[in-house]
Amino acid sequence: MAQPKQARATKARAAKTPGPSRTGAGGADASKAVRGGIAQPVTPSPELGAIVGMEPLSRAELTKRVWAYIKAHELQDAQDRRQIHADAPLKKVLGRDQVSMFEMTKLLNQHVK
Repeated sequence: MAQPKQARATKARAAKTPGPSRTGAGGADASKAVRGGIAQPVTPSPELGAIVGMEPLSRAELTKRVWAYIKAHELQDAQDRRQIHADAPLKKVLGRDQVSMFEMTKLLNQHVK
């Protein structure tokens, strides 16, 4: 027969034992873990290095620095903020006077090693 609610609630639960420690991206050995994808360090080309610096960066940090440059120099279109108007240094990287923010990442990837 079914137990009353009160009887079920008063039963003591077994204490959980901690599992084995994990190493990896979030563990203590995160610095030793192999990083890939967006976290993989890349070296910018000399043209891109003029904007973001020449030290190796992750792709995420590279994109952040390019966006900081775009916003600092007010290169976004006033009406359509998705469009970016390239100045002389950015035009060397992007290859055009105007690109969309979606194309920008693809064009930046051509300037990393």
